[in-house]
Amino acid sequence: MTTTLNPQRDARATLRKTIVGTGIGNAVEWYDWAIYATFTPFIASQLFSKADPASAVLSTLAIFAVGFVARPFGGFLFGWIGDRIGRKSSMTLAVGLASLGSLLIGIAPTFAAVGVWASVLLLVARLIQGLAHGGELPSSQTYLSEIAPRERRGLWSTLIYTSGTVGILFGTLLGAVLNMSLSTEMMNAWGWRIPFLIGAVMGLYALVMRARMHESSVFEDEPAADKREPIWPQIVRHRKQALQVIGLTVGLTVIYYIWGVVAPSYATTALKIDRGEALWAGVIGNVVFIAALPFWGKLSDRIGRKKVLWAGATGAAVLHFPMTWLLKDSAWQLAVSMSVMLVFIAASAAIVPAVFAELFPTSIRTVGVGVPYSICVAAFGGTAPYLQQWLKDINMAQAFNLYAVALLVISILFIFSIPETKGKDLRG
Repeated sequence: MTTTLNPQRDARATLRKTIVGTGIGNAVEWYDWAIYATFTPFIASQLFSKADPASAVLSTLAIFAVGFVARPFGGFLFGWIGDRIGRKSSMTLAVGLASLGSLLIGIAPTFAAVGVWASVLLLVARLIQGLAHGGELPSSQTYLSEIAPRERRGLWSTLIYTSGTVGILFGTLLGAVLNMSLSTEMMNAWGWRIPFLIGAVMGLYALVMRARMHESSVFEDEPAADKREPIWPQIVRHRKQALQVIGLTVGLTVIYYIWGVVAPSYATTALKIDRGEALWAGVIGNVVFIAALPFWGKLSDRIGRKKVLWAGATGAAVLHFPMTWLLKDSAWQLAVSMSVMLVFIAASAAIVPAVFAELFPTSIRTVGVGVPYSICVAAFGGTAPYLQQWLKDINMAQAFNLYAVALLVISILFIFSIPETKGKDLRG
């Protein structure tokens, strides 16, 4: 029997597996974080004391923020693994650790059963997920940027936020379905655990997929001596690029978490919009976001990264207050405001994976992005939901909006400092 070889078909199959492996792992990580925000009211009622419901919600959001504290450590650890051992190894370990954190939350005993230990276990699980997520994003976006064709890197980089948003969307849809299918008593008793257990299973599947992927040829072709070069001296040498990562991230991370992640939960807890309707509004907003990402990615490959970054950050800054004023007491207002904001947020989200990868050399590309990015997200993105809720509770909601727009202005100013990197060769 004769076996017919088709190198072109085999190459396409390998590429397809690589893209799926990268995307599904990234989706699982984002799904884990999204369902925590979505199911905050249930987590608060089950893993904290019911004596003070408002305090329980704030405590749950505080642990959401604490999880971000582990991200810089994850950025360094998995960044080191990515730059020394390989992008594939870093990505595989990160998704496995995130799956473990999701499993711990899904099986956590209630406050009524074990008291404060329920809250402690939640904290441990969130720290584990924070460590994993700190390494996931820089590893996956570095890997994706390195395997992408140079002339289409902007488009390919949109897979990061596309797959991540699919994870968020799946979590949001699951929340909406559970909210319609189960009574409040059933949700409080066991329904809220379902998304976390599903996340653990999906994480295991992503781990297997990533274990079968090929390493980036850019990393494989790097001289062995460069891979052994000490990390910290390189970080010091590239401190300007690290500062640029922070500057570009600070506005995007806050505005994205406000409108892309916690908006449905905030609308439910602070604005008293029906939970099911708010979740469906979130689905609409995230579908619009996914549709906008490839448009901006393709555009950046044609006109350059900086013009797209300016358009997105400026549009989000100008429209934040009007969309906040629109959002008052109904789900349609939430759907419209989220959709409008996410169109402009998508401009930056679509291409920052490519921009960040193009700022650093191969030997420090993962950790060079991972550490400053994770520090910035921990300090600003992770604290955004808590700060927003707290300022709302003390009747200072406008102060938070000013804060968000001010951070966007900082990001706009930093865009001037970066070189135009469209089409840059990533080898070396």
